[in-house]
Amino acid sequence: MARAVEQFVCQSCGAVHGKWSGRCAGCGEWNTISEEAQREAPPKGLGSGKGRILDFRKLNQHGEVEGPRTASGLGEFDRVCGGGLVPGSAVLIGGDPGIGKSTILLQVVARLAQQGIKCAYISGEEAPAQVRMRARRLGLEGAPLELAAATSVRDIVATMEGAEAPHVVVIDSIQTMYVDSVEAAPGTVSQVRTSAQELIRAAKRRDICVLLVGHVTKDGQIAGPRVLEHMVDSVLYFEGERGHQFRILRAVKNRFGPTDEIGVFEMSDGGLMEVTNPSALFLANRGSTDDITGSAVFAGLEGSRPVLVEIQALVAPSPPGSPRRTVVGWDGNRLAMVLAVLDARCGLGLAGHDVYLNVAGGLRINEPAADLAVAAALVSSMMEVPVPQEAVLFGEISLSGEVRGVAQAELRLKEAAKLGFTKALIPPARKGRKSSMTVSEISRLPELVELFARDGVKAV
Repeated sequence: MARAVEQFVCQSCGAVHGKWSGRCAGCGEWNTISEEAQREAPPKGLGSGKGRILDFRKLNQHGEVEGPRTASGLGEFDRVCGGGLVPGSAVLIGGDPGIGKSTILLQVVARLAQQGIKCAYISGEEAPAQVRMRARRLGLEGAPLELAAATSVRDIVATMEGAEAPHVVVIDSIQTMYVDSVEAAPGTVSQVRTSAQELIRAAKRRDICVLLVGHVTKDGQIAGPRVLEHMVDSVLYFEGERGHQFRILRAVKNRFGPTDEIGVFEMSDGGLMEVTNPSALFLANRGSTDDITGSAVFAGLEGSRPVLVEIQALVAPSPPGSPRRTVVGWDGNRLAMVLAVLDARCGLGLAGHDVYLNVAGGLRINEPAADLAVAAALVSSMMEVPVPQEAVLFGEISLSGEVRGVAQAELRLKEAAKLGFTKALIPPARKGRKSSMTVSEISRLPELVELFARDGVKAV
């Protein structure tokens, strides 16, 4: 009979230790190692029994027809998933507490159920009556959605393999599920890994789409073993600031569609509402006068979607000591690099000033194409010369002060022109560019500073 073997597992990275210690040798985290019991299987050699021969398929075989995607009707969600849900896929959705993970999944499966697709919402945190209360608030109480409160993976897998199995299953959340053969508490590395493995295996076997809700740590990473993100087909992160009504659903992994695609939602009393034109929404509260300094519009690209956002900067004199650098929505290291280039190549002397940078609307920008817009906002605040309301900027800044080109420049300009912008300050193009806007090419960062010195970029 197999006996239980005691081991110590890090709940942050999943590293196994022979004894308990305060700090994990794998990830360096403190107080994350806990004791778990694992059943030791009787030793068996691989040569003790014959395995079955694998059934290979040709890559160019055309006999199998790919199943159609299932569109939920929530366009922004379908966009992030690559056009809809794929049968037999596993989708992991993570985000901060209260950001709207359960709300958007309830809206998705309720819409699918209204289309005649059999869907099930299995909650390990709420009772069915509580889910009905939320559905009533969202106006979805009439959807023929099946609800259940369960945490046993054995029961859930048996339901998925039954004759009346649903086509789409929501598991809320994976950290509450447990497998009775694993002697560990729910939410531990062993339970999360084993539970996800059993659910994904059942989903692949029966062509059921499984939507898993994942809790996140204080660092914003999905709690549990990192292998969980490798096991699933898609990983979606729900982003947004508590003080803003906007929510960003971002795909960081997608085997059936593009990554870094985003969907924009607005949190309201009736749930998450789609935002089909996020650029207009992010710029809705922007001032209409030309005397606002430290503000520049960046024409960005999120996945395949162009998005225009306002970048705000404030440069203020700093008291003696270390000046402050506060960044919201952008990379702090990238800001430090842009400040160093402005000091070394343009001689602005920003080292003795406090710098505050903010991306309006709660959106987080990851691409280096925002360098030029950030530099323009900083110079505008420093010189107290506003950037015209009708101008957009994008371009990458190198350490030598050069402004380099970025991808999909025509798409960015097209989106800006659609929203009424008439000027653009961009890097030089390798070939001719067609645009209805007045385009000014900037090859080096000192040229941008000279424009502000000549009464702002109105001199363009």
